[in-house]
Amino acid sequence: MRKFYSILWSALLIMLPGYLLAQGQRITGRVTSAQDGQTLPGVNIVVKGTTNGVSTDANGNYSIVVPTGNATLVLSSIGLNTQEVAVGNRSVVNVVMQEALNELSQVVVTGYNTTQRKDITGSIASISSEKFKDIPVTSLDQALQGQAAGVQVTQSSGTPGGGISVRVRGNTSISASNRPLYIVDGVQVQSGALSSTDGYGGQNDNALALLNPNDIESIQVLKDASAKAIYGSRAANGVVLITTKRGKANQKTIITAEAQRGTTELVKRPSLLNSTQLLELQREAVINAGEDPDKQGLIKGVTDGVNTNWLDMVLRKGIYQQYQVSAQGGNERTRFYLSGNYRDEEGVLLNNRFSRMSGTMSIDHNATSKLSFGTNVTISRAVNHRVGGDNFLDGVYSGATRSLPYYSPYNEQGQLYGPSDANYPGFPNFNPVGEAVLPRQQVLTTKMLGGVYIQYEFLPNLRFRSKANVDYNSIIEDIYFPTGTATGGYSTNIGQQGYGEYDTRLVANFTSTNTLTYNTLINEKHRISALGGVEIIKRTNRGGSVIGKYFPSNDFTYITSAGVVNEGSSTLVFSGLFSGFGEVKYDYKEKYLVSVTGRYDGSSRFGPNKQFGFFPSGSVAWRISEEEFLSKTGFLNDLKLRASYGFTGNEQIGDFKFLGTWGATTYSGSSGLGPTALPNPNLQWERTREANIGLDASFFNGRLSATLDVYDNLTDRLLFNQPIPLTSGFSTVQGNIGKISNRGIELTINTVNINSNGLRWSTDLNLSRNENKVLELATTEPIYAGYQASGATATNVVLPGQPLGTFWGLKFLGVDPATGNAIYEDKNGDGRITPDDAQVIGNAQPKLFGGFTNRVSYKGFDLSIFFQFSYGNHVMNLTKQTSVNTGASLGFNQSTDALKRWQKEGDITSVPRYISGNTYNNYLSSRFVEDGSYLRLKNITLGYTLDKKWTSRVKLASVRAFVSATNLWTYTKYSGPDPELSTLDGSTTAQGIDFNTLPQVKNMTAGLSVTF
Repeated sequence: MRKFYSILWSALLIMLPGYLLAQGQRITGRVTSAQDGQTLPGVNIVVKGTTNGVSTDANGNYSIVVPTGNATLVLSSIGLNTQEVAVGNRSVVNVVMQEALNELSQVVVTGYNTTQRKDITGSIASISSEKFKDIPVTSLDQALQGQAAGVQVTQSSGTPGGGISVRVRGNTSISASNRPLYIVDGVQVQSGALSSTDGYGGQNDNALALLNPNDIESIQVLKDASAKAIYGSRAANGVVLITTKRGKANQKTIITAEAQRGTTELVKRPSLLNSTQLLELQREAVINAGEDPDKQGLIKGVTDGVNTNWLDMVLRKGIYQQYQVSAQGGNERTRFYLSGNYRDEEGVLLNNRFSRMSGTMSIDHNATSKLSFGTNVTISRAVNHRVGGDNFLDGVYSGATRSLPYYSPYNEQGQLYGPSDANYPGFPNFNPVGEAVLPRQQVLTTKMLGGVYIQYEFLPNLRFRSKANVDYNSIIEDIYFPTGTATGGYSTNIGQQGYGEYDTRLVANFTSTNTLTYNTLINEKHRISALGGVEIIKRTNRGGSVIGKYFPSNDFTYITSAGVVNEGSSTLVFSGLFSGFGEVKYDYKEKYLVSVTGRYDGSSRFGPNKQFGFFPSGSVAWRISEEEFLSKTGFLNDLKLRASYGFTGNEQIGDFKFLGTWGATTYSGSSGLGPTALPNPNLQWERTREANIGLDASFFNGRLSATLDVYDNLTDRLLFNQPIPLTSGFSTVQGNIGKISNRGIELTINTVNINSNGLRWSTDLNLSRNENKVLELATTEPIYAGYQASGATATNVVLPGQPLGTFWGLKFLGVDPATGNAIYEDKNGDGRITPDDAQVIGNAQPKLFGGFTNRVSYKGFDLSIFFQFSYGNHVMNLTKQTSVNTGASLGFNQSTDALKRWQKEGDITSVPRYISGNTYNNYLSSRFVEDGSYLRLKNITLGYTLDKKWTSRVKLASVRAFVSATNLWTYTKYSGPDPELSTLDGSTTAQGIDFNTLPQVKNMTAGLSVTF
């Protein structure tokens, strides 16, 4: 470590230019863009007539010594119009530059620094806030959907504030997290689930929903090793850098007020049988089993006397609303941004609601030409009213899809039936309406994300920056199930029961980052920039829970009133990361570019023998368009070839898995302590080797631009339970075994189709293909995952040679026209159909996915149409296994697809005959695996901005009104309500399962934005 910094300091001293010793006038300043006021890094600044030059730093600042007298600065950069500025007698010279090509001069955040897109040698996708400003996204990860090549985003269900799966260039791990690293203004933030209570059918909440997407200025997704290796052991799954809005220099205060209001409803409801249809089906199934349906109470005209649409009982049209006020501005020395936001969304299920209040403040101040400092603080408070969900029998949506239509949720007095009602005829003895409206399931979360920084320029272009940040999350889960619910239940020999739970968690990350940066320009040809830094991260996870039962009354719902408090726990875990990192970039005439990055990480999560690791990367780029043989090509503005190679890691495995643990045990009838897990001092992070080749091109003055990337990633040292001899007393030990590969190609095309006479039409297209494959494990046998089901061991397997998310089951060959029974492939040829005949029957990985956006503006009107698509992926429709279940259970309602069943000899159909009690026809098989490809009109927005001649009369800067629709239309062959879902939110091994999962919602919104 000491040697690393010695080399870095030596390099910096060598690069210090000779003009530090020269006599002259010292000039400082900042270079900004005329288009949006953003600072511009990497601009070359030379004293005219000399070789004395520098480059602007990451914040657009520069410092240069000029000869006394009349000196002139020449500012140049690809993508910017060259500009000459006379210094005169000024000591501070700020310059505003015009962009020649927007894409090339676009400022991009790259780890701990910023640069212009023309200088990038790695693979980075940029997403402007303009692309999602009118889409009512709840969380910032949702804003990524369909916007960037190589980034696959799946919303797990239609629950507001619910979990979202984000994968950057595929899944790299089996047992560790596959979520990317999220960095907001330089600080790592919590992602994934915050609540810890079970009972939501695999669905989670989303920590990123606590942050307001309207405060985002831009998002950068770092995809290859060159771009993300500077984050070392946390970067294998990609890095998402979020830059929030900040004030701009020399800008008068702008106040913006925005309001949105709309409605939400399911994109599609499942089609279920009515009472008469279901009764006919049940009678047929009983008769086919050789039994009398009348003796089982299935009597025509009596049993079907009631016809309840249970979905109508639990679903509603939700109300969505959002309001925001923001102010930003600044002068030469101080810049600020303030915002306040309130968002409230009713879920489509009764009693489901997500509300969030948030406020943000950022201040940047230049105390002197050398010293600057600032702060940013975000505080948010969210209340999530959750309901039991998905695959649980006593869930709300799942219960409504299964409940028998010839029963009612209310008795003759208009009161809800419940388990305590002995005569309640419903099955499985619970009321979905009661499960929605009676329990209290609140998650109250408070988040504080804030930090301070100070920056000082020791020497011209040699700057030190220190930043301290904290991400603080407080979570309270307040739960009570009364006696009228399945969980709260009634016991005749005990009395009223009830179930209460109170959980608290504190999740906090403290980050301290110190960096030193230097940049210079030598002889107007050689541009060198270097960065070195040290970072310390301390993580705290504190939790406590208590459970109470047997409450005296449903009027007393907190633990203090419980008759029995029989479960409780508390935990406290600290973990941390200590890191040193560095980066050196060099380019010659902005034609040949080289970048070298390295990070040295030490993590408390790994064994004492493997706590430190080094993660290097290197990249080169050749701007071919600067060569003489292409200099006369008028239509070509930029053509750059990139290549990178490096290593990243994944430390997201939980804390202290390397330790040997002890627990309570018995031996020869005596209780005591015994070992429960073996230690592994060599446990370390998963490592990903990444290779990338890319091509960037821009034509016709920026009217057409394209980016093509091809990558080959290999992850080894997979964290997995390694089998060991049973003679050790254990079957496995946590180890690093196995390999996974991800190979793919990405294409992004941006065009400006029309730009004349006030009409502008632009198109953005991104396409991605990723091939995921498990290459090696400790065993060649299938590792079972997902749900246990009849006819096979599990719904999913992890198997060498197959991708993660592979489905496993019998191969369905159709229905025998003579008997109506299912036909399965006898894979092992033993003449019997058993779980041993299971095989690969599909996988959840798409062959191609992406997004397609068209934007049209004419005078005051603007129109945006955004499509998202996925092709070649499969969905395991487990809902169908209970809703088209061929008589295996008569206790559930059935889909209208059951009307296609085999009924008589000679019928040609894919649905076997219904036989009460029969399970053979319902074995888990490829009958339930369907094509999950879809094309979705994700958003369409139409807006109108009033002419300034009208707004100026009432002292307003601008007024814009718009209407927006989300998930308005979907084309798919999938028979379920929604192909874009995942019952087990965030699961790597059990992807693409639909088990009574709440579909996506359709959002219709109107909004108004007023700027003062």
